Amino acid sequence: MQEEYNPDIMTLTDEDGKEHVFEVLDAIDFEGTRYMAVVPYADGSAEQLEEDANLIIMRVGEEDGEEYVDIVDDDEEFYEVGEVFSKRLQEWFDVEE
Repeated sequence: MQEEYNPDIMTLTDEDGKEHVFEVLDAIDFEGTRYMAVVPYADGSAEQLEEDANLIIMRVGEEDGEEYVDIVDDDEEFYEVGEVFSKRLQEWFDVEE
């Protein structure tokens, strides 16, 4: 019997008020900061599922008691955290580097 897959979906609103929907693949704590590995959410349509999804790494922070997420755009930080996610995700999924 195949286990039903229920993705962890997250909707974020950007500065322009546009909503973006992501599937959270993994989350880790690395050097005192929480990070999430996400991909744009594919609702199951054949066209979206055929495309390769680009992994996005987001940093979780807190300001004035409110949680927020930022895309990691610092190359060194992205590389270090990306390596951790890469190793973890390769164990779970068929990931090509």
